[in-house]
Amino acid sequence: MGRNNKLPWYLPNDLKYFKQVTMGLPIVMGRKTFESIGKPLPGRTNIVVTRNTDWSADGVRAVHSLEEAFELAESIAEIDGREELMIIGGDQIYQSALPLVDRMYLTEVHAHVDGDAYFPKFDPADWHEIGREDFSAADPNPYDYSFVVYDRK
Repeated sequence: MGRNNKLPWYLPNDLKYFKQVTMGLPIVMGRKTFESIGKPLPGRTNIVVTRNTDWSADGVRAVHSLEEAFELAESIAEIDGREELMIIGGDQIYQSALPLVDRMYLTEVHAHVDGDAYFPKFDPADWHEIGREDFSAADPNPYDYSFVVYDRK
């Protein structure tokens, strides 16, 4: 999922899919994830979870716990008439949020790529696959990959 605070691959179609799925929704991320992106993602309320109470960045809402992030994101989604909020990383945020989410939008990259941050393991018995699109590697996407949506059983 990550290496040196960056994605360990370049899949333009994954980036387009990410934008499509998250556009217009509040997005929650950790500080390191935000810093790896380098700027707020447009068209989405960017909520950054950080333990540093002095941290701030233009164009984002800083909070100091995942619970605070969920409360803020849920209220923004309700005001905007949206039903979802998105957790977009990194690994510590995913680990903490996994027991709380009802749906996962995952990109499965069908390649062994070295990394130092990973999406947490989850029990497939707890999830129902509700959608899958499989793609073969083709320029400029160097790996086979799948977009998969899971709902909690």
